[in-house]
Amino acid sequence: MQLTLNEKRLLLELEKTGTTTPEEMGSILSRPAESVVQYGGLLSQKGLATVERNVTTTLSLTEEGSRYLTEGLPERQLYDSFGDSSSIADLNAHPHAKIGLGWMKRLGWVKIESGMVKKTGDAALSPLEINLKNPNAAPADIKKDLLKRGLVIEDESVRYLICITDEGKKLAAAGITLTEETGTLTADQISSGAWKDLSLRRYDITKLPRPVWPGKIHPYQRMIDEMRRILLDMGFTELHGSIIQGAFWNFDALFQPQDHPAREMQDTFHLAGKQDLPGGWEKVRDMHESGGDTSSTGWGGKWDPEKAKATVLRTHTTSLSIQHLAGHQNPPVKAFCIGRVYRREAIDPTHLPEFEQLEGIVMDSNVNFRNLLGFLKEFYVRMGFESVRFRPGYFPYTEPSVEPEVYIEDLGWVELGGAGIFREEVTSPWGINCPVLAWGLGVSRVAMLRMGLTDLRELYQSDIDWVRRMPVVHGGRC
Repeated sequence: MQLTLNEKRLLLELEKTGTTTPEEMGSILSRPAESVVQYGGLLSQKGLATVERNVTTTLSLTEEGSRYLTEGLPERQLYDSFGDSSSIADLNAHPHAKIGLGWMKRLGWVKIESGMVKKTGDAALSPLEINLKNPNAAPADIKKDLLKRGLVIEDESVRYLICITDEGKKLAAAGITLTEETGTLTADQISSGAWKDLSLRRYDITKLPRPVWPGKIHPYQRMIDEMRRILLDMGFTELHGSIIQGAFWNFDALFQPQDHPAREMQDTFHLAGKQDLPGGWEKVRDMHESGGDTSSTGWGGKWDPEKAKATVLRTHTTSLSIQHLAGHQNPPVKAFCIGRVYRREAIDPTHLPEFEQLEGIVMDSNVNFRNLLGFLKEFYVRMGFESVRFRPGYFPYTEPSVEPEVYIEDLGWVELGGAGIFREEVTSPWGINCPVLAWGLGVSRVAMLRMGLTDLRELYQSDIDWVRRMPVVHGGRC
């Protein structure tokens, strides 16, 4: 049985101690503890030793947890701040009202009736208060609450034990000769022939080397950069803009009626404050009310400028496209934007309240619907999708409209976005007389297909193992 010098030294020491830790053996062998674990692993593959890995998890208080240990948890501080009862309005002035009120009610310390918070007369120490002093002794469900509230952090320590086996003892007892080995030859040793007299270290070419994890860009960011590079190579200019937009650009300038359900709180994140309307907003108003100078009849009714001044988190990057067109009425224009958008979505494997969207526009005097299909097909083919087709679709601010689809093995045809030609109600208020081709797609959906994911949340979780496993070159492309 072939053993390296370090394996022999470790085995001889294990014969004396039987069981040891890498730290103890490292001081004897003058080797790092990590190297001793490696030697032990090699011996275990030969049945001469065993390596036991023990993981210990401990909890320690965060800065916030230490402060609350002294001052009391938010619910206790809030509870002690008023008498037998208080109005919710008064309690909301307390700095801990947001979290404290919910926990007081959950613990049964108070009840809420007609806008009044009334104490129940029973506010014994809660399990969190009791276990905050010694979180490591807490039951599993309490530990979970402590972690969720950020009162403690989890520290993980790994301890190895290396033990000699009966086979190892027999081999050591039979006698092991320690001979210095040479693992790397010098030029002088080769040219002089001295290598012939050296004891060369043997290498097992069937064994995989220790993995080395180099730094690399996140797979999702790499794909976004790939999309950006493709569009720049196709002659497009990239647009940038704030995630905070006025409702005018996000909705009204795109001919979306002011009573559209998407404007309500269930679909849009509304922010405090107002946004000033840009010059020429009156033409957008006329377009909504009567169709302006076009053949359209508009939506009718009364258009409210105050509603258009509302501030929202952008629900699409089309708000940047229309602003760019408003400032660049003369052709040609080829521009795109890759940015994050926000919608009030329930979180599940295929939906998130924030995600990336790619938006593209082309304006020129001679472009038509066939050009739009050509741009889309070229983009998807460069992204690695060989089969692309189109089917008619409907979108509020384009006509005609189309939905591009790509063929995915085992899934069939998958829709990957929407496209069309901007309606005259969108372009006419800004003096644009040329056709404007426009399209948008959900970047995360493309990423899921390219990376073989079934849960959208995996793109945003800090899973270092997943990042390591994902190849830098994927599907034939970087």
